[in-house]
This record gives sequence, structure tokens and C-alpha cells, in this order.
Amino acid sequence: MKKHNLRHGHLAEVWGDTVDLRHLAWSIGIGLVVSLSCFLLASHLLADRVGSAALARAYAMLAGLAGCVLSGVICGALFPPKREVVEGGEADPSWRQEVLNELAAQSGGLGSVAELPPAVVDEMKALHLYELFANAQPVVSDAAPASSGTEPSARAEVPGMPQVEPPPATEER
Repeated sequence: MKKHNLRHGHLAEVWGDTVDLRHLAWSIGIGLVVSLSCFLLASHLLADRVGSAALARAYAMLAGLAGCVLSGVICGALFPPKREVVEGGEADPSWRQEVLNELAAQSGGLGSVAELPPAVVDEMKALHLYELFANAQPVVSDAAPASSGTEPSARAEVPGMPQVEPPPATEER
């Protein structure tokens, strides 16, 4: 969990999302009370009405799960999201380049936009991503990887695009 030092000192990053720690604590409490209440109420009501105690307990646990969903709805209504969504402005291109570098470093690489179906190309153009991927054509190697790892492979240079070194080959023993 990483604390954010934004305008509110009570925000933290949990599982890649920004949360208000006070709202998180309240949500945990609400979830506990609602789900446990649903479980105990169903357990009490079904104990005499169902022939098997194991079946009554299973139905009570199902009611507890329904209580978890209910508490999620309650907390969603009580505590609005903390994300700041910015539309219309031009985003910082450095994070896009970082993502492209990570994709290129993976074993599958970036691929080629020429191989994409027309529907995907249209969607990429609508999202203003087509030019980004078209200018970042995959790095093609026409030689097998060198066994010593010291010889550079033939790579296509794209102007204005930093080249990503592929991860070193590992040998399995």
C-alpha cells in the first residue's frame, strides 16, 4: 500500500487504485456487518425449515454472499470514486512510450498493424492509437539469436522511437 501525498493526506494506493483510507475502513465495517447479519439471519431462519443442518448452513452461506454484494452496492452509493478523469487534454506521451517499450520487450513483441482486421484498425483510429502503433512497427530480426549474446541483431530503426533491447536469452538446464 503506497500513500499518496495529494491534496488529501488520507488517500492511499491499494491494488493499483486510489482509495480514501477512512472510506475503506467504513466499507470494511459495513461489509462485515451486512454480510454477517445476512448469514446469521438466514442461518437462524433456515435451521428449523430445512431437513439437513449442512444444507441449512450452505443456504446461509449463500445468503452471506448476497450480503457481500448488497454491502458493495451500499458502499458504492455512499462513497464516490476518488479517480480524477481528465478528458480532452493531450496526455503525456512518455507513459505511452514506456508501455510500448514494455510490450516490445515481451516475447510476442508489438506485432504489425498491417495484420489487424479492419474493425480493429477503425477502433484504434477512433482512439487515436493507430498512429502510435504504426510508427512503432515491430523490431524485426532476420538472424537467429546469437549464442554468445554479444553480437547485435539486425533491427529496424524507427525515427524518434527509442529502441528496446530484448531480454537476454536464458538457457534451461
